[in-house]
Amino acid sequence: MDGRELVRSMWVFGRVRGPRALRSVWRRRRADAAALPERGPERARVPGRVVGVEPLPGGGIVRFARSELRVCVTVGAAVFWGWDGAEVSPSYAVAGEVPEPDTRVVLEPDTEGGWRVVAERVTVAVSRDGAVEVRTPGGVVLRRELPPRWWEPVGGGGARWVQRSEVPADARFFGLGGRAAGPRLPDGSYRLWNSDPRGAFGPGTDPLYITMPVQWVVADAGTHMAFYDCTWDGRVSLREGEEGAGSGHDRPGLSEVRMSGGPLRCWVLVGSPARIAYGWAQLTGAPAVPPSWALGPQHARWGFGSAKEVRRVVAGYRERGLPLSALHLDIDHYDGHRVFTVDRERFPDLPGLAAELRGQGVRLVSIVDPAVKAEPGGAVYEGGARVGARGAFVRDARGDAVRGVVWPGECVYPDFTDPLVREWWGGLYAERLEQGFSGVWHDMNEPVSFTPFGDMTLPRSARHALEGRGGDHREAHNVYGLAMARAGYEGLARLRPDERPFLFSRSGWAGMQRYGGTWSGDVATGWPGLRASLALVLGMGLCGVPYSGPDVGGFDGHPSAELYLRWFQLGAWLPLFRTHAAIDAGRREPWEFGPEVLEHARAALEERERLRPYFVTLARLARVTGAPYVRPVWWSAPEDRLLRDCGDAFLLGDALLVAPVLARGVERRAVRLPRGRWYDVATGRAYEGPGLVLVEAPLSRIPVLARAGAVVPVRGADGAVELEVWAPPPGRAGGGLVVRDAGDGWERAEVERYVSRWQGDEVRVERVTDEGVVAVGPEGVRVRGLRGAG
Repeated sequence: MDGRELVRSMWVFGRVRGPRALRSVWRRRRADAAALPERGPERARVPGRVVGVEPLPGGGIVRFARSELRVCVTVGAAVFWGWDGAEVSPSYAVAGEVPEPDTRVVLEPDTEGGWRVVAERVTVAVSRDGAVEVRTPGGVVLRRELPPRWWEPVGGGGARWVQRSEVPADARFFGLGGRAAGPRLPDGSYRLWNSDPRGAFGPGTDPLYITMPVQWVVADAGTHMAFYDCTWDGRVSLREGEEGAGSGHDRPGLSEVRMSGGPLRCWVLVGSPARIAYGWAQLTGAPAVPPSWALGPQHARWGFGSAKEVRRVVAGYRERGLPLSALHLDIDHYDGHRVFTVDRERFPDLPGLAAELRGQGVRLVSIVDPAVKAEPGGAVYEGGARVGARGAFVRDARGDAVRGVVWPGECVYPDFTDPLVREWWGGLYAERLEQGFSGVWHDMNEPVSFTPFGDMTLPRSARHALEGRGGDHREAHNVYGLAMARAGYEGLARLRPDERPFLFSRSGWAGMQRYGGTWSGDVATGWPGLRASLALVLGMGLCGVPYSGPDVGGFDGHPSAELYLRWFQLGAWLPLFRTHAAIDAGRREPWEFGPEVLEHARAALEERERLRPYFVTLARLARVTGAPYVRPVWWSAPEDRLLRDCGDAFLLGDALLVAPVLARGVERRAVRLPRGRWYDVATGRAYEGPGLVLVEAPLSRIPVLARAGAVVPVRGADGAVELEVWAPPPGRAGGGLVVRDAGDGWERAEVERYVSRWQGDEVRVERVTDEGVVAVGPEGVRVRGLRGAG
């Protein structure tokens, strides 16, 4: 434990009753020692040589001397393989029905005693000793999985395994869930174990709240995603390759995945980034669409303390003419921190307060933690004890409820991997709705049990239902937050069927986008924390979770006026735009940082509100296409090596490029542009890409550039949707998609397609329909960039 980790440990430990936390550690270690004996001597195993094959739809089974491999290419060109009988299901990641195999492809002999499956967009080759290659239709290798290795206890039990892979020398790695370093992942080792980092974190902290074995690999040969569908504790080690100079050989990039148990199975998706994102959404589920109000500015603080303080903050926004869509109540509004309760002294009429604020256009959002105070007579505790035959709570190997220490004190933990428990827990959200809340945010759901050292979580021997299969916390830990999100989302949908649930979660796993989004967690206040915020949002978007954002200003500490403003300006362009802070970190309202910051923050808020129709469009398109709102700048041009290395800017949809200021004292910054013409939205100046340009970044704004030809829906002065069109270059055309707000229910939204082109000396906008092309009149259309269009 280094000094920083020790400080974090004492920060947490000092906020709870120490003896209880120590007893929790002792109980956990004793339970694990009794239920999880030492593995003892192990024997290593590799597949051996091919001894036979069995053709099946979409591929087949290749049998080796000491193992077997199932390979299948699906109708959507996704590649699946599983060793030692591992199949697609059961899986917490895969949504709905198992993808259908592509019956047009067959397993056929390859060179040197191997076998291959040739599909329209991908070829999978299996060597005679168990290596698996994913190739382009032209035969270029995108990924080579070396023969895996297992270590099995001599006395019996589950195997741990390692899978090493090679990628092209020029490849760059992305993904792995929420990582503070990135979005391009540097060489190093990354743990796959959802963790509370014990206080605020920065770029060097790993792991964090959401880890996923999801790799994006971007290379000249092509782009692919690899997903190892295993929920156990593990570690991914990455090393970028090196291209040989002159006649020297290339050194391939390397990925090594080590898992402490569980199945060795993998999905690979290939193609353009847009195609991969679509395939991933088809496989793991379409992202939930947040209500339109959740795309506006939101404000939170741990420590509002009373209804009076809530009214003061909301009044401050209203009196200054600042838009506000939602206000979030943290654990301090609960009675003794107990979930699904209210402190009646501080909030004597919470439903009345919620109705009052809703009349002003402000929704209330409630925190919900999973830990239930272990108190006889407590409504939630007693109700959980009556669920099913054994109760709702996670148990140890002896059948006793596992106890830990969280904010309420000694707590028990619902087993969300049990369908009965999810149904019971989802029904508890009726209390939140009766209190007037419009949405929830899940916290502490890694899950957390406070300790002064070690992992702050449950004993690894704790028993879970795992959908009836049974198993322990080693398998259930990483999907605990995902299963809780499912319980909450499905419960809210049942209780309030006419409105889409609003839910975001601190922890989760692959597929969590089905139930909502996430946020950064307790990012440290400071310029490094600001940079980490952007890395987290980009990484989560690539892993299929498009709705996310940071704690604007950082969770701990006291940001300077400049840092707060730059963070605020970044947040205004991210999907979840929320200020938040710890109980001892001071107020984070824009007016607390002086009149200059207030006016610049006002401009950012007003621009966010003006672009609300664009965010609505991106949210709807994310559900249809799987594409994140916020994308790396290489999204449309992964072949551009310089764009792969750009981590300080991002694309917002197809139309806008945002270049936040991430360092102190910057008033001009370099921006790397993808190919094409780009307009500075503040000045109208045109820049030509690809290339590096220097753009003004005064304290009043951050650089935002619009793609030439883009059609962007915005809110007009009268509140109606207008089309903001950026002039295409002469002789060229552009366009865009628009989805109008269909309300906060389940209505199906219509996707409108527009094109922009020059006609004489004017820019003409047309809507493309099934019946043909329809010209759009000048009303409701604003053309920009004409000065730089020549």
